[in-house]
Amino acid sequence: MINKFQKVISWIILICVAIYTSIVFIQMWQNYFGHYLQVDAFKNVVFLVIALLLTIGIGYFLMRISTDDARLNAMILITLLALFAVMAIFWINSLPPEQVSDFHKFWFTAPDALNGKSIYAYDNDYFAKWSYQSGFLVYVMAVIKIFGYHIAAIQYLNVIYQVVILLLTYKLVVKIFDNVKMARLSVFSLMINLDWFALNSQADNQYLGTMFFLLTFYLILLDKYWTYLLAGITLTLGAIVRPIGPVIIAGIVVFAIFYMLLKDNKFHWSALGKLAIVLGLYLVLFNGASALVKSSGLSEYGLSNRDSEWKFVIGLSHRNYGQYDQGLVNQFNLKDSRAKMSKQEHQVIKQNITDLNKNNQWADLLWQKNAIMWAKESNAISFTGINVNHSAYTIKWMTYAGYVASIILIIFSFIGSLRLFKFNFNNGIFLLLLPFMAYVIVQLLIEVQGRYRIEFIPILSILGGVGLFTICNWIKSKWSGRNDRSV
Repeated sequence: MINKFQKVISWIILICVAIYTSIVFIQMWQNYFGHYLQVDAFKNVVFLVIALLLTIGIGYFLMRISTDDARLNAMILITLLALFAVMAIFWINSLPPEQVSDFHKFWFTAPDALNGKSIYAYDNDYFAKWSYQSGFLVYVMAVIKIFGYHIAAIQYLNVIYQVVILLLTYKLVVKIFDNVKMARLSVFSLMINLDWFALNSQADNQYLGTMFFLLTFYLILLDKYWTYLLAGITLTLGAIVRPIGPVIIAGIVVFAIFYMLLKDNKFHWSALGKLAIVLGLYLVLFNGASALVKSSGLSEYGLSNRDSEWKFVIGLSHRNYGQYDQGLVNQFNLKDSRAKMSKQEHQVIKQNITDLNKNNQWADLLWQKNAIMWAKESNAISFTGINVNHSAYTIKWMTYAGYVASIILIIFSFIGSLRLFKFNFNNGIFLLLLPFMAYVIVQLLIEVQGRYRIEFIPILSILGGVGLFTICNWIKSKWSGRNDRSV
């Protein structure tokens, strides 16, 4: 009975993932046909076709390499990681050192904080209302303290985190699917995604946070009491530097209930203890870190979020489909007190909901937001300052190259999500899919930007690895027959 119930839950999750990837697949083609076939159609299509065929060709080569020799497997992985590191460093060196948007705030606030200056001027200032950003600010301060005020230190550390993310992606696939070839393809799918690694030139908290969250998943899947202790620590570190901890925690809790507590057709009550270790340690460490931030004098608000309403002010606005809207921002006096602005924000949220109900715009808003978040061009490349030292023509084609990588991942992840119904894997896949789907749902309500997808592209790349493996297997069966030999 327990097994049947668990299978039903698993199928519901897989169906939800398949629906999501199908919607993104459709939205991607709508965007592509609506924009890229209107201008330079021939060049755009040729570029996309060549990139797709090249990806499949390299993927096929990687899949054909034998997995019998552990040293050869390690050499292939190290080669992929080294190639990515070279590519990532080349990308950094091709960009200006300028920091933009929130990254600018981190980089230029940190030296003042180290010199004892306040990080906010009033209670509605950036680091006052979003005091949770103090966590990553402390990291930037530490890097400056150790390496000096050189943005290269942040940038090259980002490359290290990206390499570790690729390694963790590999380890997670092997753990879940017991398939080294699929792990190679997942790493390859991720490492060529320019939209994913583009922001390594910025003081961006997404890579460090992603690394800690993926490490948390891997430690939980190792299923040892000591790994649960470490998972509590890595979960805390991830939540301190990147404020999506509640989404990750929600996924972990649901996974623990349906796949740790219910296992082998019986109840495993020890799962509750393991969950308690992770969450208990997280609560103690996170609150302790918040207290340290307060006691240090960096921020009297600790790691709190004092303006959670703002994401809904933007996210529920139909005018700009949940994206940052300067016209909406201009309606507020940002110098007002937090209490006064909070009242204004609640009024705007209520008005937005009223307008959505009155005009029957909910479906259109959610559809457009999902497309912006997952199916359209990521705005990551535009946040690198690439316009400072590159021509408009170069920017155009680099942006298109980034989008082509996203298109390829969308295609493969769509195929992969459908193939999950037939593949053999352990329940660890749901530890990745549950936080991912929770994040997809949350993004339907709050502010969206294409670059916010970065944390979950590694999980999409795992689905993409399944899809690419499926395609390569099909090619292998057509070309080589059943008695083919691996090289």
